[in-house]
This record gives sequence, C-alpha cells and structure tokens, in this order.
Amino acid sequence: MTSFHDAPREAPRDEPRLPDDVTIAGLRALAERLAREAGTLVRDGRPERVEVAATKSSAVDVVTAMDAESEALLRRVIAEERPDDAILGEEEGASAGTSGLTWVIDPIDGTVNYLYGVASHAISVAVVAGPPDPAEWTVLAGAVHSVVDGRTWTAGLGAGATLDGEPVAVNPAGPLATSLVGTGFGYDADRRRRQAQVLVEVLPRVRDIRRLGSAAIDLCLVATGRLDLYYERGLNPWDLAAGALVASEAGALVTGLRGRPAGSEMTVAGAPDAARELVRLLESAEADSDDRR
Repeated sequence: MTSFHDAPREAPRDEPRLPDDVTIAGLRALAERLAREAGTLVRDGRPERVEVAATKSSAVDVVTAMDAESEALLRRVIAEERPDDAILGEEEGASAGTSGLTWVIDPIDGTVNYLYGVASHAISVAVVAGPPDPAEWTVLAGAVHSVVDGRTWTAGLGAGATLDGEPVAVNPAGPLATSLVGTGFGYDADRRRRQAQVLVEVLPRVRDIRRLGSAAIDLCLVATGRLDLYYERGLNPWDLAAGALVASEAGALVTGLRGRPAGSEMTVAGAPDAARELVRLLESAEADSDDRR
C-alpha cells in the first residue's frame, strides 16, 4: 500500500483564509467529537424495533425518529461550540450563520440499514468554507463514524486522513478487471432501473461489486484500501462532504464525469489512474443520465 505522501493527488484549491481563532486541526477535532457523540446516541438509543417515522422522496426513502434525534444533538453541540457557523443537515435543512463556515451533517447515513439492523450506517460531519453551494465551497475537515463497530475516519484539508488515529492511503491503481468497486442506488424506481442498466456495463469489467448502503462509509473504505473504487449517482452534499475529504486526503481522485466535480450527477473515487479509467467506462455508459437506453 502506498503512503499518503506517495499517492498522486489532484492540485488542491487555494486554501480559504480562516478566522484567527480557527484552525483546521481544531475543526477536525470538533468534527470527530460530534460524530462520535451522535454515534453513541444512535448505537445506545436503538430500540428493540425501529419504526419508520416518515418518508421523503419515495416510500422507500425513510426517516426514523433517531435521524431527528441525532441531528438535534449535532445542531445543539455546534450551536454551543460554534454559534456563528451555519448548518446544513439532511433532516432540518439549512440554518444561516455569519462566520463563513458551514457544518454539513448527515445524522444517519444509511438509514435503511439502521432500520433493518444492518451494520453499514454512519454519522457524517464536515465543515466547509465559502458559499453554501457544494460546487463552490471548500471542505476543511470531516469525520465519519461507523455506528456499529465504532471505527472513525477523520481528515483535514492538506493534513491527511486517518482511521482511529492511524494514517490511511488508497490502494495503488490497478486494472479495472482486478478492482473491487463499491456503488449505491437511488430511491426512485426509474433511476434504479437506469442504474441497473449501467451496472450491466460495469460488472463484467471489474473484479466484483459491493453495495453496502452508506456512501460515507464507501468513500472511507476507498481511503482505507478496502475498496479500490467507488461510484454513485444521486448523492446529496451531506452524503458526500466528509467522506470525499477523507478519500481525497488519502490520495484518491474524487470527481464527476465529463470534467465536472463530484456531486449529485455522479461521484467517482479511487486511485487517480484507476478512477479515470472508471470515469471513461461510466461516460461511455452514459451513467450520468436517467434516460433509458
């Protein structure tokens, strides 16, 4: 496995100017504490039987009471520690701030897994600088806490990525044919049908596919070398922000298709040369389109 410093990386954006009392290390430590505290709540507060509290985009896009409780905890601690910062959360949306920093939080990434008691669900916490637009902001620090087993990934801009305090790095680039690839599927039936068509193009060209159900964990598994590559269409900012920073600080290229940045149209992550090969395959399959072929 290559070290973080040996892994090829894309040229970083200009680092934003932070207030005098703010450091990347401090933000990273707070993100980790937030993710761990919410993870303890979700893990210890799980009832014997989890019920669906609401649905969002479709009947299978569910929300539980714990999603709301976890986000409320995160918002409360952020308000205590960083009262001037904005917050963007999956359940309660955006709240304004004056500091130029925004916390992007997913109280349970992988809610369906949580509902069924499947292991892959996580708390994702990131802090970004700049306009409240994922295409323009810069992710400064982030943490992803795997609820069931307690693993915690963190990263700081320009400061590398760790798993439980130990540095991590992506696997060296290899051919697609020997690459283990993670992916995920949307909640809309028509999109899922289209994603299945794309999978038919991808699966014969890779070692195998894993669908774990948490984008944040998938991105961190790329960072740790437990997946070689990952792609998914339809990610929201809170799905992506912390995990993408962990992956990129571990040496991954995190990108979209056709020269676009990673985002809702498509996110691809992996060692740069391998990720670019997967990008070419996904472009040829028109994986960023919902039109049926």
